[in-house]
Amino acid sequence: MSHSVSLAAYQSDYIQLALDSDILRFDGPFTLKSGRSSPYFFNAGLFNTGSKVAKVAECYAKRIVESGVEFDVLFGPAYKGIPLAAATALALHAHHGIDVGFCFNRKEAKTHGEGGSLVGAPLKGRVLILDDVITAGTAINEAMDIIFSQPEAKLAGVVIALDRQEKSSKDGVEGETSAIMEVEKRYNTKVYSVVNLDQIIEYMKTKDQQGTAYGKQIEGMTEYRARYGVSEIAKAEAAAKSA
Repeated sequence: MSHSVSLAAYQSDYIQLALDSDILRFDGPFTLKSGRSSPYFFNAGLFNTGSKVAKVAECYAKRIVESGVEFDVLFGPAYKGIPLAAATALALHAHHGIDVGFCFNRKEAKTHGEGGSLVGAPLKGRVLILDDVITAGTAINEAMDIIFSQPEAKLAGVVIALDRQEKSSKDGVEGETSAIMEVEKRYNTKVYSVVNLDQIIEYMKTKDQQGTAYGKQIEGMTEYRARYGVSEIAKAEAAAKSA
């Protein structure tokens, strides 16, 4: 990586938690939905205890505050986005004095009781979507459809755990931009990630220099980034077009 990579303390904490919890794994290779063989796998579903979810939510909250994005309600798409939205709302209130509502959807609408497909705070005003990753973009497109179906809702942005920084692939055809960049362009919005692949590599390089043997993992991720990664030129061009 020729460009400078910086890490905030909460980002280092997030990466270390992912490593300690086997959320970030290197015992592959792993075949992704795109068909690519990846040397690493990120499974946010393993943030599955109270302490882990609390730490993750603090990182999301810090990233949200750091971004400066203005919003009125958090939306967590079913299913992984549900605990994220609830826990991040708690973290924003507890650590930043920001009290906002959170909302999530049911996969199947209820026909009894309160009915409907949405649960929680009313989905209106500026809506900030929380999810784990964006790959093919299918799940995020569904979340967008829900928001745009609400007459009083306006998209504020998207916050995810990890930006893999890799080119999209559809029907075996490789693009020049990432799924995240495509979402930003399609919906004229901004996607914020708690961490990205470059930051993971940089953090593990530092730990390797301090005595934790990560040489093989770093080599695998660096080679993967070189082969499938989005170029800085493509990122700059996409940013300029969306400005």
